[in-house]
Amino acid sequence: MAAANAPIAMREALTLTSLGIAPQFVTFTHVTMESEKYICVRETSPQNSVVIIDMAMPMQPLRRPITADSALMNPNTRILALKAQIPGTTQDHLQIFNIEAKTKIKSHQMPEQVVFWKWITPKLLGLVTQTSVYHWSIEGDSEPTKMFDRTANLANNQIINYRCDPAEKWLVLIGIAPGAPERPQLVKGNMQLFSVDQQRSQALEAHAASFATFKVVGNENPSTLICFASKTTNAGQITSKLHVIELGAQPGKPGFSKKQADLFFPPDFQDDFPVAMQVSQKYGLIYVITKLGLLFVYDLETAAAVYRNRISPDPIFLTAESSSTGGFYAINRRGQVLHATVNDATVVPFVSGQLNNLELAVNLAKRANLPGAENLVVQRFQELFAQTKYKEAAELAAESPQGLLRTPETVAKFQSVPVQAGQTPPLLQYFGTLLTRGKLNAFESLELSRLVVNQNKKNLLENWLAEDKLECSEELGDLVKTVDNDLALKIYIKARATPKVVAAFAERREFDKILIYSKQVGYTPDYLFLLQTILRTDPQGAVNFALMMSQMEGGCPVDYNTITDLFLQRNMIREATAFLLDVLKPNLPEHAFLQTKVLEINLVTYPNVADAILANGMFSHYDRPRIAQLCEKAGLYLRALQHYAELPDIKRAIVNTHAIEPQALVEFFGTLSREWALECMKDLLLVNLRGNLQIVVQAAKEYSEQLGVDACIKLFEQFKSYEGLYFFLGSYLSSSEDPEIHFKYIEAAARTGQIKEVERVTRESNFYDAEKTKNFLMEAKLPDARPLINVCDRFGFVPDLTHYLYTNNMLRYIEGYVQKVNPGNAPLVVGQLLDDECPEDFIKGLILSVRSLLPVEPLVDECEKRNRLRLLTQFLEHLVSEGSQDVHVHNALGKIIIDSNNNPEHFLTTNPFYDSRVVGKYCEKRDPTLAVVAYRRGQCDDELIIVTNKNSLFKLQARMTGMWLREWMVICGIKFFSLRMNIEGNSLTKWFPLHYLRARALSKCLLLLRLS
Repeated sequence: MAAANAPIAMREALTLTSLGIAPQFVTFTHVTMESEKYICVRETSPQNSVVIIDMAMPMQPLRRPITADSALMNPNTRILALKAQIPGTTQDHLQIFNIEAKTKIKSHQMPEQVVFWKWITPKLLGLVTQTSVYHWSIEGDSEPTKMFDRTANLANNQIINYRCDPAEKWLVLIGIAPGAPERPQLVKGNMQLFSVDQQRSQALEAHAASFATFKVVGNENPSTLICFASKTTNAGQITSKLHVIELGAQPGKPGFSKKQADLFFPPDFQDDFPVAMQVSQKYGLIYVITKLGLLFVYDLETAAAVYRNRISPDPIFLTAESSSTGGFYAINRRGQVLHATVNDATVVPFVSGQLNNLELAVNLAKRANLPGAENLVVQRFQELFAQTKYKEAAELAAESPQGLLRTPETVAKFQSVPVQAGQTPPLLQYFGTLLTRGKLNAFESLELSRLVVNQNKKNLLENWLAEDKLECSEELGDLVKTVDNDLALKIYIKARATPKVVAAFAERREFDKILIYSKQVGYTPDYLFLLQTILRTDPQGAVNFALMMSQMEGGCPVDYNTITDLFLQRNMIREATAFLLDVLKPNLPEHAFLQTKVLEINLVTYPNVADAILANGMFSHYDRPRIAQLCEKAGLYLRALQHYAELPDIKRAIVNTHAIEPQALVEFFGTLSREWALECMKDLLLVNLRGNLQIVVQAAKEYSEQLGVDACIKLFEQFKSYEGLYFFLGSYLSSSEDPEIHFKYIEAAARTGQIKEVERVTRESNFYDAEKTKNFLMEAKLPDARPLINVCDRFGFVPDLTHYLYTNNMLRYIEGYVQKVNPGNAPLVVGQLLDDECPEDFIKGLILSVRSLLPVEPLVDECEKRNRLRLLTQFLEHLVSEGSQDVHVHNALGKIIIDSNNNPEHFLTTNPFYDSRVVGKYCEKRDPTLAVVAYRRGQCDDELIIVTNKNSLFKLQARMTGMWLREWMVICGIKFFSLRMNIEGNSLTKWFPLHYLRARALSKCLLLLRLS
């Protein structure tokens, strides 16, 4: 193994045999290592199996019973590729498995045998057959794609490696074959280089090859290099070379100069040859490993030899790149897995001291940022600066290992150089060089930005930040903040200047980002101080920030009460309220104090806000007695009522009806007990009967069932509030049949002047006490008599009505009643008017106004009873003149004529319409002879005999008797006959039985004899 001060350190990573792998399986055909992560070993005895060794835990190998001709682990993931020959054919079956998921990704049956295969990228397998090379992607369902045919120089060669460059534009296939007959021990090496773009191959002699990238000064795009090592014999002379050549040179760009170097094999290793090559991109070194264990190390840029040593006494057959360390792994026939790495501490001193190659030492130190060349670099920098080669000095400083010269002193040194007119300042050259090489450190970024800010070239800063050329720092953010707050914030975030980031977000009022950012970076800001800072400039923003804090995982970092006090200390009542209303939405018992607090502060300052909060009903745990008192003080009497629990408090607050919405107060009564409600209603009427009456009425109407109708009536009667009774009973009347309720409503309506309603109820209701109502209406003496008219007309009190109307000089209502309401009751009205000694002219006019609508008989009766028939003379004559044949009209007219002795005989004998019995009866007391005329005219034989007997009118009687006897005798002389009579010229035949005529004449004679 290498000495302690050697530039390459070697160590044994593990021994395959120690894992139970038999030595016969430690061969090129059984062991594969595609990367530094996995080694795969194929065992064929005692049973077929595949052993997978994870280099992260090598002592826990995974052994699976698998039969395969070859097994390859993916360079990055636990994906296994297996190859097995199909028995009896030259075909191979290829399969790819995901070991973790235990699923097959894809498979393919190659039509020809695959002699070598390899993972050339994590997604791509390279398949080499006897004649061609294929690529097979593990993605999708694609089959292997043919890339090129093998060149003739690889015929009958054992393929030992296949590679592609990072861009997959260049491919190289390497094989070995037996040596020349004159020196068979020296194996021949052959290489085929293929250009994908050009689709061309080039055959070369080489035992090992590898691709690399290298960035040439002046070319921002890296160059693709091919490195290959060969050992050939020609005319007995052995030539061993290392070649480094650029592939696909970029037109117009600086290119990489072709390099080559000799491989110096010791005399004992003349037949040894390279079997592998690895390139370290980290250090820019080429590792050439030979079969017998020699290691050659060369510089990639110059192909200068750096180190040579034998690293294994046993033949090496397999290597793999160790990209994480910049070294490589090698496996020898003894089963050792060797790990070679660069000794960072000794490689530069070794090159400068042992090799005396100062330039290479400096370049290596710069390239890999290695220690050991400090003095050389500083010395070289001083020399260049002294020679005013500022550009070269800047380049050296930019590439100085470990940032040796990237210091404030270097910046100051460039700043001190006088600027020549028309030339770029050396400081800007320095910064420009740094920018082309990579990223500036914090101090450099600050100084360059200072220059740019002073020149007002902010866009340069934006570009450099976008390209990640500047190292962000808090100081840089402070500088940029003077010209651009947004850009400064980006710098603060990159610099992880968390307090400044939080402050910047606060200034921008992006409070949600404060919380998100703090959580992302694990920072706990001083939330209280932050809130105080925001409060000074943005009250609403402070509210928003406080609300965001309240929603943080794990709870609000600042106590709610503390936050509230911060607002209140600055008299920010509205802001404090907004915050509390939001955080108290869950309505939790533990927030009782805060619920009380938010109500208190608003009841004192903004009662309308407190009223809205209470109306919303979002709180239920606050101090209700306390809030009730504050509501009363603030004039929110309804809210106070809703919170008070004692009757004296309620009675004290409820009388403030001027500040309570009536409907709300009515609804409040529904929450009280019957006794409390009546007490409160009583107080309302007591304090302001007129002002509170409607509220009490509405409450009584709304809750009449609970309060009781009688109790409500007594309440209104107690205050003699007929208006209250009127409004209350009005809503109850339609559903009640209680006569007392109906009477009280009529009484209340009458006393409150609601005459129309009195008229309506007296007209429509069937349940009031008619006598009581009549008496009340008469006592009330309403200006409108219609209600009284309704009662008296419906229940037969017409005389009382007429007397009341006449005595109160309400003659127009008498006229109206008789003419429009009930003409049929006109006789009763006339009778009462006669009793009341009403002037005849009014009565006559009243009768004439009704005329034909009057029932004549009762009217005559009423006048006759009072011996005032003559009053009807004009009325009756009008009827007669109009052609009336009503017997009652003619009866009455006859009586008047008889009383007036105005030629009564003529009327009695000529008028065909009066009733002889009625008029004859009327005449008996005045002039019996006139009665005889009337009776004889109507053949009232019985009445005629009686009146002549009673008044000794025997002569008239004898005359009538003789006439009846003659009639009787004639009738008796014939048994039966038929009598045909012609009346007034009409042929009208009537048949009378004989016994009827005989009986009538006989009865008259017998009556006359009995009376005599």
